Amino acid sequence: MAEERRSYSKEFKLDAVDLTNNSSKTVKAIAADLGVPYKLLCTWRNQYFKDGKESFPGHGNTHEEDKEFKQLEKELRYVKEERDILKKALAIFSKPQGRNTDL
Repeated sequence: MAEERRSYSKEFKLDAVDLTNNSSKTVKAIAADLGVPYKLLCTWRNQYFKDGKESFPGHGNTHEEDKEFKQLEKELRYVKEERDILKKALAIFSKPQGRNTDL
């Protein structure tokens, strides 16, 4: 039987990391006290040290730079699609007509 995946709030993660920074207990002991896997708590600490208060944006939310990057990727895909359509249209309309249309 598969173990159900737990979800932790941003506040819980921040409090857990804060506890590891301000407690005399080891990170392993704090993880055990909180009922969090040790490696997960270490991941939270690394993310916090990297991103500070911007860590743990939550369910699918990203940092502002990531949002802008995703938006630019989306625009680029759209422009490439438009370009490809225009190339095909140009190829179609540039072909000489097979029938004589002069009357």
